[in-house]
Amino acid sequence: MLKHFKHRFALLILLLTIGMILAACNKDGDKELSDPNGSKTPDVSETDDGEEDATDDGGPKDGGTIVGAMYSAPAGMFNPIFYEEAYEANILDFTHEGLVTQNDKLEFISNLAEKWEVNDDQTEITFFLKEGVKWHDGEDFTADDVVYTYQAMSDPEYENAGGVRVNYVAPLLGYEAYQSGETDVFEGVVADGDYKVTFKFAEPNVSPLYYASFPIIPEHIFSSISVKDIPEAAESKDPGKVIGTGPFKFADMIEREQYILERNEDYWQGAPHLDSIVWKVVAQSVMIGLLEKGEIDFVASPGGIAPADYDIVADFGNIEIIEQADFGYQLMGFKMNHRTTADVESGALNPDNWVPNKKLSNPKVRQAIAHAVNRQGLVGTGHGEGLLHGRGQPINSPIAQQMWAYDESAVTAYEYDPEKAGEILDDLGYVDVTGDGFREDPDGKEWILNFDYPTGNELRERSAPILQSDLENVGIKVNLRQPAEMSVYVPGLTDDNTDWDLYLIGWSLSSTDPDPAGLWATKAGYNFSRWNSPTSEELMQKAVKAPDAFDQDYRSEVYAEWQKHFSEELPALLLYAQNSLWAYNDRIQGIKILPHSMYQDAHEWWVEDAE
Repeated sequence: MLKHFKHRFALLILLLTIGMILAACNKDGDKELSDPNGSKTPDVSETDDGEEDATDDGGPKDGGTIVGAMYSAPAGMFNPIFYEEAYEANILDFTHEGLVTQNDKLEFISNLAEKWEVNDDQTEITFFLKEGVKWHDGEDFTADDVVYTYQAMSDPEYENAGGVRVNYVAPLLGYEAYQSGETDVFEGVVADGDYKVTFKFAEPNVSPLYYASFPIIPEHIFSSISVKDIPEAAESKDPGKVIGTGPFKFADMIEREQYILERNEDYWQGAPHLDSIVWKVVAQSVMIGLLEKGEIDFVASPGGIAPADYDIVADFGNIEIIEQADFGYQLMGFKMNHRTTADVESGALNPDNWVPNKKLSNPKVRQAIAHAVNRQGLVGTGHGEGLLHGRGQPINSPIAQQMWAYDESAVTAYEYDPEKAGEILDDLGYVDVTGDGFREDPDGKEWILNFDYPTGNELRERSAPILQSDLENVGIKVNLRQPAEMSVYVPGLTDDNTDWDLYLIGWSLSSTDPDPAGLWATKAGYNFSRWNSPTSEELMQKAVKAPDAFDQDYRSEVYAEWQKHFSEELPALLLYAQNSLWAYNDRIQGIKILPHSMYQDAHEWWVEDAE
């Protein structure tokens, strides 16, 4: 669900959309998230850009509008450094860009940067930027914008203002001193003229392109705004004031109904063929009917078309379907700790102040819950079975299956075994004392797990009562609470100073690196379980520490240890990885399907019926 936008790790982005967005707002994408992909990244890389001219002989035509559909409305944050949800990422994917992007082999290729050079000890990477790139307001894109973007994410006010993407800046030279306020000198990213910028790392870095891949925001727009005020600034929220370098401008919206992107005539790769792209917020139950009628043209991230609708859509003569493994998963999270009200009010994410959730603090309790859930039943084995009709699979590792670091053999599978679940709980002293069919805790007190989940994703909504039933079948009483829209759900999930125990969320993972720190590091904003494990921290840091981490086999071994630890600690039960089922009207031409996105190079999209 949460999609990282190009670098969606996931929220929130949520995103949560969260996006939690965090795709959006993911992506990103999340990305969302050097060359960890098995091929050597050269020290210098350069690509040529080509343009196609509209022709009258069957080639690309200019003009026309296409309509995309998403099932939840963006929460309203359209600034890359603060967005949280995949739904917000659906806008940002078209409006903002990074120095590099990825190709169909998940290799980094040039984007706003023309080429780059890495120094001998891998502590610096210097980018030579494309000249002539304009922001949507006509100002020049320069190295100052790159410096500002990373400086803002390193600012002492950034996290307290809700920023969650510190993983992109934490390895930079001098980050800790600058972030703590010990110095006002930002050393991590330095400009040398208008079109040359160097990223400097505190230690040799095994994936510098990943850290330099974040979408850039304009210095001339935001430098006069305090970082703490950026999330509420009109320049982060309002159509016409959100400024990027991408092929489309965020032009207008009817909030929670539709979002309009218009052609950027001055786009550096050439003006897009399409006049506009319109996003409509549409209930999943009516999407395919609108797709058939031609009232919407494409359904992609997050969610795509429902698995139950695959055969119906496949019979539409004018619709193309893309099915491939998703970069992400759905999970049922365990709130292992809660933040204090004081920390929530101040914006602090301080593990030393977290309050353990005694209802779920024992990992064996979480393991019993895992055995009680019929995950294969959710997925199904074919048409008409389960929520996914077999179009997906249960997974046990929080690293994307497409990544070289994914290791199914390192983790505990947690097969569906209600008897085993019951035996574990019996041994721990969770037994039915009152005879009402539900277990009390070892102290003989009522044991009820509060279960929260969001609206929007139909499969997730249908999962919640099934999961409740599975848990109650082994005597765990579940208070399934009223679902909430993402805009309400995400703040509650983030603040978590209340009585949440179980939660549902989906993550779109990074396609750039398997490092799980963006979601599962103790102080990661997206670590909604508030998992606090020194072993996890040690392994994640070990996996990226030079010089050993320059060896991919070494990183694979460390990540195997981490995956094993995750599956034992179980801060969340991974439910399934759903196949991506994207669909688009065949009147749209020029779409490029990548393993993680169909939104790349949207300036090349065109429609045959353009007028």
